Amino acid sequence: MKDVINSTAENPGVIIETKKLTKRYGELLVLDEIDEVIHEGEKVAIIGPSGSGKSTFLRCLNCMEDPTSGSVIFEGVDLADLKVNINTSREHIGMVFQQFNLFNNKTIIENIMLAPVYVAIRELNKKKRRNFFTRIANLFRKEKRELIPITETKASIKAGARERAMALLERIGLEEKADVYPSTLSGGQKQRVAIVRALAMNPKVILFDEPTSALDPEMVGEVLDLMRDLAKEGMTMVIVTHEMGFARECADRVLFMDGGKIEEQGTPDELFKNPKSERLREFLSKVL
Repeated sequence: MKDVINSTAENPGVIIETKKLTKRYGELLVLDEIDEVIHEGEKVAIIGPSGSGKSTFLRCLNCMEDPTSGSVIFEGVDLADLKVNINTSREHIGMVFQQFNLFNNKTIIENIMLAPVYVAIRELNKKKRRNFFTRIANLFRKEKRELIPITETKASIKAGARERAMALLERIGLEEKADVYPSTLSGGQKQRVAIVRALAMNPKVILFDEPTSALDPEMVGEVLDLMRDLAKEGMTMVIVTHEMGFARECADRVLFMDGGKIEEQGTPDELFKNPKSERLREFLSKVL
């Protein structure tokens, strides 16, 4: 099995690359052989009309949508390869949805702790299993193999995850909401919790799928402020958005999608001040 793609190794700093990324739903072509590269630390905004393929492209970047053909290469691993276990890579790709996707039967802090605790306990159990089989095999070996050092317990993992979750809640000013349920929060508060839930996994990139589209106008600002802070801290971000002001202010690069293709891209100044295509000029005339 060949997991490592040479082209990524030849391009240091590339965190995600797509090659001829194509997505079809039956006869409907949604993504048309997209080649794109996203570098570590880049803030990339994706704009375009409804139905242009923006959200599908974003969801294909971590294979929440399986590509029909083509490659999605994350740190040298082709996530579209059916032989690859993509869950390991997904642990480093945060995702923030339009509708928050919080678990309503869990408290806020439980929502934030869920994935880190699951992954850490899974790894702990793997180490314990390996040590168990090493002990058995050592009974028959002349030269005994060392066991994997284990310094954590399930209790310490949960305690560490709770401490990290509380620190994240303090960052967004919601520490007093730790033990309440999502139904008691406003839309803006839910989305901020969804963002710090993604941060709890220490991701290398976060994908945002129209994170403000489900919010009342007065709640949009508090979510965008948090995203601005992440951008300033150097987080790699790919953002599908209708917030043109945010794209202009925070993005390093803007992609304009239409008809399943990236029709035009460049810096915010290049796209917003000097659009080259008639289609982009038409789009901007309606949204600016």
